[in-house]
Amino acid sequence: MIIYKDIFSNDELLSDAYDAKLVDDVIYEADCAMVNVGGDNIDIGANPSAEGGDDDVEEGAEMVNNVVHSFRLQQTAFDKKSFLTYIKGYMKAVKAKLQETNPEEVPKFEKGAQTYVKKVIGSFKDWEFFTGESMDPDAMVVMLNYREDGTTPFVAIWKHGIVEEKI
Repeated sequence: MIIYKDIFSNDELLSDAYDAKLVDDVIYEADCAMVNVGGDNIDIGANPSAEGGDDDVEEGAEMVNNVVHSFRLQQTAFDKKSFLTYIKGYMKAVKAKLQETNPEEVPKFEKGAQTYVKKVIGSFKDWEFFTGESMDPDAMVVMLNYREDGTTPFVAIWKHGIVEEKI
């Protein structure tokens, strides 16, 4: 299994179990799902639907995004202006890191990142944002949106902002 970790905070952000696809050569998008967590299901042999009970969500359970839950991502909020301020600083830091470690990737990163950021800004109200478990303000912000079907969530992480760790 490969765990994708943030290059600045070392937070775990995603794993290869989520079948990430590379987009614009700079971002990984991985479909995720809403799952039911919590609420112990103790089978006492009764049929709740026959007794007027509720079959859907158990008491004490909640619906969560499986990636957000699994990697303990913390929701954060941006308005457009604060997101642009953050992303400019983050891109500058990633570019500096790339110049040290992989300078031939810099032009590809700059071009692809600019394209993807424009896509995010164009549909800004549809995006949700999450930080890693450490909540490091200088680290990557994981972006979440929904596919065209409106029901399939996906997360997006920057390819050049992660390190792959094989476990």
